[in-house]
Amino acid sequence: MLGLRGPELIIILVIIILLFGASRITGIATALGGSINAFRKAVKDEDTEKKDDVAK
Repeated sequence: MLGLRGPELIIILVIIILLFGASRITGIATALGGSINAFRKAVKDEDTEKKDDVAK
């Protein structure tokens, strides 16, 4: 992972928190989590549709 280890990642996280602020980062994380859930649901629905088409 680009040679990044624990201390480097912690420094990067601290800089990101200082730049964006904790409240904004939680909002971004919430939006990202919702997007991931929507993507998983769409993929699951697509798989069930394909299985239903094959079963017919």
